[in-house]
Amino acid sequence: MMLTSPFCSAPMQASLLEAQKQANQTVVLILLGPPGAGKGTQASILSDTLQLPHISTGDLLRSNIKEGTELGKTAKEFIDQGKLVPDDLILDMLFKRVAREDCKKGYILDGFPRTLSQAKAYDKHLGKNIKRITLNLSLSNEEIINRLSKRMTCQECSAPYHLIHSPPKEEGRCDGCNGALIQRADDQEEVIRKRLNVYEKETAPLIEYYSKEKTLKQIFCLQSIDDVLTEILDYLRQMYHSLKEE
Repeated sequence: MMLTSPFCSAPMQASLLEAQKQANQTVVLILLGPPGAGKGTQASILSDTLQLPHISTGDLLRSNIKEGTELGKTAKEFIDQGKLVPDDLILDMLFKRVAREDCKKGYILDGFPRTLSQAKAYDKHLGKNIKRITLNLSLSNEEIINRLSKRMTCQECSAPYHLIHSPPKEEGRCDGCNGALIQRADDQEEVIRKRLNVYEKETAPLIEYYSKEKTLKQIFCLQSIDDVLTEILDYLRQMYHSLKEE
């Protein structure tokens, strides 16, 4: 039985799932964009709608940090300084995750790849029957700083909140698991600006890399979450139908 997503109508979701099924290919959806553009929010909604796992390298890293693994200890030093975690750590972690059974129909990548070397290494790992669809979520630096400085995250389940746009029902507590909400160290303004500098230097060139393909879609995010979602779903419907014809 199909589980209806709370973010789009049942007929729309059924139409998308049918188009997805008829595409006859495993589709990986990659969300690009600077920190704070809404990748995590949209990926979570798309995961519900398309019934595909949402894989955030950031969440995987934070899980290791919480568990106190060696990877987590090393990664925390980079994250707290607004730097990128080395590729080999990211890739090993990611490849193990996407090898699981729940990723066979496809999955949604949030926060990966972040560098050209990551993108090229990931492409080499993909099988022949896997198709990438890439979305670039763009937003101005000042709006990003405004968004991130008011962002909170559940300490237990990593659910995202925003004090203005998507506040919790109870102040300081997660709606889902009632865990405590915290502000991540990398959501402080000084660290945000460092992260944006890193993004411009190392991640923005990915737009040029993926622009060479016909599957890159630019999404301007200075609009409501619903409007961004509608634009994404319309594009995915078109892409799924085009894959059916290949």
